[in-house]
Amino acid sequence: MFNKNIKLILAVLITIWAVYEFSQGHIGNGIAILLLAGIFILLYFKNEFILLAFLQLRKQNFEGATKWLAYIKNPEGALTTKQQGYYNYLHGIMLSQTNITQAEKFLKKAVKLGLSMDHDLAMAKLQLAGIAMTKRRKREATTLMNEAKKLDKHGMLKDQIQMLKQQMKKI
Repeated sequence: MFNKNIKLILAVLITIWAVYEFSQGHIGNGIAILLLAGIFILLYFKNEFILLAFLQLRKQNFEGATKWLAYIKNPEGALTTKQQGYYNYLHGIMLSQTNITQAEKFLKKAVKLGLSMDHDLAMAKLQLAGIAMTKRRKREATTLMNEAKKLDKHGMLKDQIQMLKQQMKKI
């Protein structure tokens, strides 16, 4: 929607407006306007198109997720570093169904940029381990799988890790 810097400028201007409303004695208006400024600050840290793409991905609608991600024209300029990581993470997950070479490129970039949640980073590394195993790079796959296992503190990926270990034994 807006560049990240424009979002911050809008939040500052709206906050100034809220302070003006408070000084005029319109407390209710000031509170409502501060909530509006909070929305722009939230959208600075969480990009709206990435959130909508995650929502579509949760519904297994890959076309919808791709459509929402396509609205981000210049990821390096419009997104913060973590948002760029999630942008590449989403592209990597969607491409892992069709083009594993491209998916590997996006997932490696996502890991390099960083993801804010450990289980997302574990999922990215597990995807990379699966890709490395498919390309017959067993040592790299084992390393990535062990890193994913360390990052998976809640055991959400335990079954997938076990399945990947079983497949690796067959190689």
